[in-house]
Amino acid sequence: MSLVKAKKHLGQHFLTDKKIAEKIVNGLIHTDQYHQVLEVGPGMGILSDILLAREDLETFLIDIDVESVAFLAAKYPQLGERLISGDFLKLDLTSVFPGKFAVIGNFPYNISSQILFKILEHKDNVVEMVGMFQKEVAERCASKSGTKEYGILSVLIQAYYDIEYLFTVKPGTFNPPPKVNSGVIRLSRNNMETLPCDEKLFWRTVKGGFNQRRKTLRNALSGTIAKDKMDNHPFFDKRAEQLSVEDFITLTQHLSFLTGQ
Repeated sequence: MSLVKAKKHLGQHFLTDKKIAEKIVNGLIHTDQYHQVLEVGPGMGILSDILLAREDLETFLIDIDVESVAFLAAKYPQLGERLISGDFLKLDLTSVFPGKFAVIGNFPYNISSQILFKILEHKDNVVEMVGMFQKEVAERCASKSGTKEYGILSVLIQAYYDIEYLFTVKPGTFNPPPKVNSGVIRLSRNNMETLPCDEKLFWRTVKGGFNQRRKTLRNALSGTIAKDKMDNHPFFDKRAEQLSVEDFITLTQHLSFLTGQ
């Protein structure tokens, strides 16, 4: 089998350090809640080797790179239909996984946010995610209110998942090496089945607040609720980065009351 050439337009940086690969796979700790795991962007299979050796997991692979898929099909003939040639962002996950499952991968930096939003769309089925991202994105996801890194992804992810920043990975462990450090995070589904507020309004409120993060929420949310309908609630005079997830839920409940939604 000839080795797969990393493709810049796909954001491929193949991990070469087996010890790092083992640490990533060992990040899956909630396996009593699922037995199926989907690896996104396996490349030449450095994580896949370890995943497929796990008797407690049924591993699926998906890669958009046809060269990688051909390589993996030759390397793992036992996979059959569990090797998927396609785009994770377009995959109908419920048709492949009717129950609970996990997602793992060394994710391409250029679609990292889209991957996280896809996981959020399927939060009722994705019990756990262990993934490697650009360090800046990983830190943003795990950041808390009051920091400059705290943003839309921080709030939306932490509303539904407990998040842990596991470790940092240096560029030299990849081929080709990226220009930045990477960070590995774990998302574990929390006990919040549904938020105690209008979830669509919650998402709009979070996005509206951070899209104009330098403004107070009284100004930033004027596209969601007219200013003349806002009252003297103290949150309106704060900026989005000052509100915790619980604060955003409270604010959404208050907006529902003011607008009659």
